[in-house]
Amino acid sequence: MINKHSPLPIYYQLEQGIKEMIEKGQLQPGEMIPSEREWAEMYEISRMTVRQAINNLVNDGYLVRKRGKGTFVATKKIEQPLKGLTSFSEDMRARGMVPGTTLLAFHTIPASPSFASQLGIGEGEDVYEIRRIRLADGLPMALETAYVPCSLVPGLTEQNVSGSIYEFIENKLGLTIRSATQVLEASVARKLEAELLQIKEGAPVLLIQRNSYLQTGQPLEIVKSVYRADRYKFMIEMER
Repeated sequence: MINKHSPLPIYYQLEQGIKEMIEKGQLQPGEMIPSEREWAEMYEISRMTVRQAINNLVNDGYLVRKRGKGTFVATKKIEQPLKGLTSFSEDMRARGMVPGTTLLAFHTIPASPSFASQLGIGEGEDVYEIRRIRLADGLPMALETAYVPCSLVPGLTEQNVSGSIYEFIENKLGLTIRSATQVLEASVARKLEAELLQIKEGAPVLLIQRNSYLQTGQPLEIVKSVYRADRYKFMIEMER
């Protein structure tokens, strides 16, 4: 792994070597890696050099530090292609994972001027506000807040929103969801978001707003989500 006669910096060689072990499956997600001292003794290099390599891998999302325990291989990020309109539950099932939901709040609120404009309804009309933690194999992936016109989806219940809202709307109400616009931004987790997503305050997150539309062109929902950047990434395929 280390060639001390190479023009490449030693920390970089170690970094690439560990990364290759992870990508080849020689180090598995959740597995603790050797300590800085063990790496240093193994290759007869300084602990400072090892620390630089490990820091880079932590920053790149390959490793994660757990205070008082050690450094572990990070869970592989879920890659979401930015084409096609699917629900969170459909995405997780397509990856062989079990989707789940923790319902935080479900009530009606009067539509603000901004929400009314985006949803094509009158200001002050009732909309459902649905706040949920979205889970994959029991682990929190995203904090999601959805706003849906009550007039469009009458009779929505806590049981319905504890699963896939898209499935309820299409399978039970017979409505067809046609399209959506989605905006992504980088941010950091605030205190409450960090607690609910089980990450540190200030950890990187992805802010996503999706506006969905029915086949008729009628606005269906506004969804504002906070995704864990250490577990989720988006992929865009482009052609020229």
